[in-house]
Amino acid sequence: MVKGEYLEFTIRPWTAGDRIPAGRLIASVLLEYNLPWEPAGADRDVVEVERFYIETGGGFWVVQQGETLVGTAGFYPVSRGDRAVELRKMYLSPSVRGCGLGTFLLQELEAEIQKRGFQTIWVETASVLQEAVHFYEHHHYLPSTGVETARCDRIYCKTLPAT
Repeated sequence: MVKGEYLEFTIRPWTAGDRIPAGRLIASVLLEYNLPWEPAGADRDVVEVERFYIETGGGFWVVQQGETLVGTAGFYPVSRGDRAVELRKMYLSPSVRGCGLGTFLLQELEAEIQKRGFQTIWVETASVLQEAVHFYEHHHYLPSTGVETARCDRIYCKTLPAT
């Protein structure tokens, strides 16, 4: 299970009490890039974490700095191939970007995905999220086709080594 410490941050599994702070964080990051918060659409999975992540064999985590929620990330199984998941809702507050936290979080997620027997990771993003585009490309996610989320225009794929 993804859980741990990085610098002054704590990464832990999501609880129901995180629903509102996680939604606020994601909405604020989207607003930063003039993208809409869509709780009945593209962001419904954050409103219904149990249904989309927990009950499907995925997982959802939050990052805290002290008592403040500063990040989110999750994944759930998808049918885009054998043993595939989609990485979702990897957002960090602007105040905590640039310290290596995103890389640490991604590495923890990839390790958990691999531990659970999945091999292929898909992630959708938008070109306007230039930092995210660079981040995924830097971490060996390869451009692909088949975007399914209306506000996204890019999709990436990464195959993990077999264990």
